Amino acid sequence: MNDDNLTLINPPGLHPTSGYAHVTISPAGRTAHLAGLCPLDADEKLVGPDLDAQIDQLVANALTILAAAGATPADVVRSVIYVVSDQSTVLAAAWHRLTASALGPAFRTASTLLGVAALGYGGQLVEVDLTAALEG
Repeated sequence: MNDDNLTLINPPGLHPTSGYAHVTISPAGRTAHLAGLCPLDADEKLVGPDLDAQIDQLVANALTILAAAGATPADVVRSVIYVVSDQSTVLAAAWHRLTASALGPAFRTASTLLGVAALGYGGQLVEVDLTAALEG
């Protein structure tokens, strides 16, 4: 699937977005629903004590998983980003690092960014949930 197959809509009269679409429409077909992507290495160890290092590992993991499903970041039709923080500056920093990464195209479609109190692994600061549209 590529950009030509997705319809991104930002209806007039709604607030502008910071790069994502209010609505993403994909043609009927198969979808890949990725489990929550965590910043873990191959030994299931949390990577880095800081948000940037965790985002970088999460991006690497996401690219590997998308490729295994036969997809790319451009095929993602929905994302939910969870960041352990209640500060908008921290949430914005996570958004900017993710959108500037190789996974960046995944966040141009329908996306939600949430500040949360905790995630599944002790010390985990970020998690991303992705849905991708697949060919055929």
